[in-house]
Amino acid sequence: MSAERSFSKEVESLRLGDGEVFHGEGILAVTKALLQSGVAYVGGYQGAPVSHLLDVLLDAEELMDEMGIHVETGTNEAAAAAMLGASINYPLRGAVGWKSIVGTNVAADALSNLASPGVIGGALIVSGEDYGEGASIIQERTLSMAMKSSMWLVDPRPNLTSIVDTVESSFELSEASNTPVIMQLRIRSCHVQGRFIARDNKKPPINTRERQKEPAPFNYGRLAHPPVTFAQEKLKVEERLPAAQKFICDRKLNEFFDGDIERLGIIVPGGLYNTLIRRLARLGLADDFGNSKIPLMVLNVVFPLVPEQITDFAAGKDAVLIIEEGNPEYIEHQINTILRKADIQTRLHGKDVFPMAGEYNGAVMHQGLMGFIEAEGLGIGDPAQIRAEADRIDAAMDGAEAAFPTVLPPRPPQFCTGCPERPVFSALKLLQEDIGKVHIAADIGCHAFATFEPFSMGNSILGYGMSLASAAAVSPFQDKRSISIMGDGGFWHNGLTTGVIANMLNEGDAVLVIMQNGFTSATGQQFIPSSAKGRGGRDPGMSIERTLEALGVPWMRTVRTYSVAAMVETLREALTTSEKGLKIIIADGECQLARQRRLRGENAEKLK
Repeated sequence: MSAERSFSKEVESLRLGDGEVFHGEGILAVTKALLQSGVAYVGGYQGAPVSHLLDVLLDAEELMDEMGIHVETGTNEAAAAAMLGASINYPLRGAVGWKSIVGTNVAADALSNLASPGVIGGALIVSGEDYGEGASIIQERTLSMAMKSSMWLVDPRPNLTSIVDTVESSFELSEASNTPVIMQLRIRSCHVQGRFIARDNKKPPINTRERQKEPAPFNYGRLAHPPVTFAQEKLKVEERLPAAQKFICDRKLNEFFDGDIERLGIIVPGGLYNTLIRRLARLGLADDFGNSKIPLMVLNVVFPLVPEQITDFAAGKDAVLIIEEGNPEYIEHQINTILRKADIQTRLHGKDVFPMAGEYNGAVMHQGLMGFIEAEGLGIGDPAQIRAEADRIDAAMDGAEAAFPTVLPPRPPQFCTGCPERPVFSALKLLQEDIGKVHIAADIGCHAFATFEPFSMGNSILGYGMSLASAAAVSPFQDKRSISIMGDGGFWHNGLTTGVIANMLNEGDAVLVIMQNGFTSATGQQFIPSSAKGRGGRDPGMSIERTLEALGVPWMRTVRTYSVAAMVETLREALTTSEKGLKIIIADGECQLARQRRLRGENAEKLK
């Protein structure tokens, strides 16, 4: 549940039945699709751009109870991924969601051990592919993780009908091949507005109201444990992969669109389809309804590829353009191998006309298409006309930039007005003017805004809740103690074990500042174990301070974040005291956005 936004009104659309029209946002459509698919359990960890997946389900608590669906908020992505273990032995459909590659990295151990024995109930991972413009994390792709563990990756065209159909077919693909499926949703796909024709929700046959009386029988072959892991590796290749490829063909999950220029072709992941069609239309090579003059193969399933589909599409063509973001070019390499083994000599273009790295936005797509067209020609139409249109677009973009007398200054993100974390960095900056610079290990969260001006603080960001661990090999080589910054969300996610406990085990001598604002604020003020109120308005009953006391932290102070003078002196004491061991400062200050919303609700109740 999120303090930032309530979906209480929108969740009523989750009750729509067969033939009714659903209007709404992409992530809400995913939730409806889960219900239409007969999902039995859902979990996850909040993170843009899929934060609201769990928010919606928790707001729909009454409907979840009616349908017997179990919904659980994980303390991190590994916990969420482990939930899918229910589908190893039971015919239960389950779904979990998190933020892109960083979430998948955290969940990797559980996912590997899930993919090895495989599943009998459909298992779906909804990953917010936070890549390119608007991203807030490292620039890597989910594809590499899917390939590593032999999990299938779907990338639907960004419209609600395609997204919903892909959710439902992904469960079927998972069950047909006994393999977990990852669905990557790009930033804009999650928030795209649209409509689709709804279907009735399906109550899972085994649910929280109609429970199974006996557990699954013991079957050593369902464990991710040697020696059966050797057989499981063979099953991935000899049985599950062919089953998946057959299902992809039989159900026509990938799409093919004919065009007049038959000597050429374009292979594109579903998630990039809209960008491609828009740029083709601007060049006069497609209409506004998506009809392309160049034949298209749309990979709604990016992994695995189906060799027969690739060869059938490429056969008889002079050249094919492969559009694939990121590096290495996994798809291009696979297609090259498939065609050469089939002795098909169709020329391939990809990274020779597109950048090796970065998001393929409209401008990049435009340049890549022009590179392909100029290399191969079209064979029909007037090339000069297309070149003239391309030049006109380029000139318009150049003119837009030239309209400003000077380069526009960048506008990096900043702390919200009144943010309780900003004064902590003001105090730290004042202190460093007195005692000199110290090594600061930054972390993921709102407090990472301190890496920008005017503070410019932070020597590393290694992962959510990893700041203290990232300073472990720095502190022994510094004259001054290092300072690690960590949010309360990061503390519960990872920092307690990898940071605090590891530091105490190794008798470290460092300073940790925990920003206690009561929520995972950067992702939408979701509740955490130490929030004053949690799921259903109930107090989770956990406290960072009590947890640290129970661990025996030798030096701990709690300081109100807005008390800058007190924070300066507490930081000074932590850095200069002769007392050895970990020193923790809990910087206490409720997120002001969440506080304002809370007070509005409380005041409204008082006025009734």
